[in-house]
Amino acid sequence: MNTHATGPGLRSVTLMILTLAIAALALPLHAAERGPVTGLPLPRYVSLKASEGNVRRGPSLSHRIDWVYNRRGVPLQVTAEYGHWRRVRDRDGAGGWMHYTLLSGVRMVLVQEDMLALRRLPTPDATILARTEAGVIARLGKCKPDWCRISADGYKGWVPKTALWGVDPDEIRE
Repeated sequence: MNTHATGPGLRSVTLMILTLAIAALALPLHAAERGPVTGLPLPRYVSLKASEGNVRRGPSLSHRIDWVYNRRGVPLQVTAEYGHWRRVRDRDGAGGWMHYTLLSGVRMVLVQEDMLALRRLPTPDATILARTEAGVIARLGKCKPDWCRISADGYKGWVPKTALWGVDPDEIRE
């Protein structure tokens, strides 16, 4: 008696499984991840809506406060959801749980480069409209593959995407 299955049927099944495995590897990891509460992508960027926000060790009021953000608009990355709570991390990788009412979907970015030139057009030789210091929080506008338009303190301009925290390297915004 032959205990090994062979023939065209097994080859078809094997080929189908192999094709599905290869297709799964081709998907970006973040494309399949959605928050179980909101259905929004994970990770994603948000900003601090309030002028002050407690960061807790766990997703409830009974968990200890590890620290407090005290800068309205600071960009944060949501990495998990649990009920009314969002696990966030900041530019330095520090993280914790915040109540969703403290967060906004308004996209803000943190300037990481000192004396960053805001340019009229998204090119390195375009006219400089203003300069901004490292640590400035700016509102994120359009993003092309390598440039984003930001606004801060009444100034608007294009900056290299690599000079910002709060936007993904492959992110395009209209």
